[in-house]
Amino acid sequence: MANHSSALKRHRQSEKRRLRNTSVKSAIKTTTRNVREAVSGGDADKASATLKIAISSLDGAVSKGVLHRNNAARKISRLTTAVNAVASK
Repeated sequence: MANHSSALKRHRQSEKRRLRNTSVKSAIKTTTRNVREAVSGGDADKASATLKIAISSLDGAVSKGVLHRNNAARKISRLTTAVNAVASK
């Protein structure tokens, strides 16, 4: 364990960030799974509605520094492609 006050503070900060990051990542996984389930079910309306929520959560994760912007852009692109494929059928 750290001994200096600055190191103790950094430890407290990293613990807060770790908890926030796990919460945000869990929310991203949930919204992404909801989109995938709607796509596999063939429900275009539900897929597009859940896609909007997923994009919002991914963009929020980027602004908080949880995900890299290219990582989020790749996930958004793949989800959008899947939703568009269902919508075109």
